[in-house]
Amino acid sequence: MANHVSSLKRARQTETRTAVNRVNRTRVRSSLRSLREALAKGDVKAAQEQFRVTVSALDKSVQKGVLHSNTVSRYKSRLNARLKALATAKA
Repeated sequence: MANHVSSLKRARQTETRTAVNRVNRTRVRSSLRSLREALAKGDVKAAQEQFRVTVSALDKSVQKGVLHSNTVSRYKSRLNARLKALATAKA
């Protein structure tokens, strides 16, 4: 355990940041899961709406430093490709 005043403060700050990061990471993962489920069901309308919500959550995660920008770009690209394939298959 920390013994110095500064290290005690850093321990408190770490706990706070960990809680914030956990909330942000959970929001992103839940959104991704919802989108993937909508894609699996084949519901184009719900998938398109969830895609907008998911992209917003992913972009916010980049701003907050939870995910790297290249990782988010890869996620968005792959999800958009799946959404487009579903939409064209239904049409």
